[in-house]
Amino acid sequence: MATKTKSTKQESVVLKDYESVIIFTPVLSDEQLKEAVAKYRNLITEAGGELVHEENWGLTKLAYPIQKKSTGFYHIYEFKSATSFVSSLELAYRRDERIMRFLTTSLDKDALIYNQRKRNGEFNQNKNKQQEAAKK
Repeated sequence: MATKTKSTKQESVVLKDYESVIIFTPVLSDEQLKEAVAKYRNLITEAGGELVHEENWGLTKLAYPIQKKSTGFYHIYEFKSATSFVSSLELAYRRDERIMRFLTTSLDKDALIYNQRKRNGEFNQNKNKQQEAAKK
């Protein structure tokens, strides 16, 4: 199982693995976007969570319009936290008008392996080999 136990004097808290995808509104400036991203990064770490990986996909076209907008800033957090923290994190997402959509999922052992392999660049090797062959 993909859990980690964090022990304190009073109780032990089991940390589970989660991934949270957030779509921010495209009308934000770079400074406002960085501020919003930092807010949720700090919220995760201050609640005793551990940020494993963070990825910014930038301004991306949406599959369908959301709030009459066809693009949005995608940001992904992979983190470990207590199960009780996720509900408070999602409540903060709902209250923030800069967020158009969000999805937080619990990661199983296969998803953790996949994410680790993706971070190591194992899935882009064919593209890299093709680009090197084209250069020769």
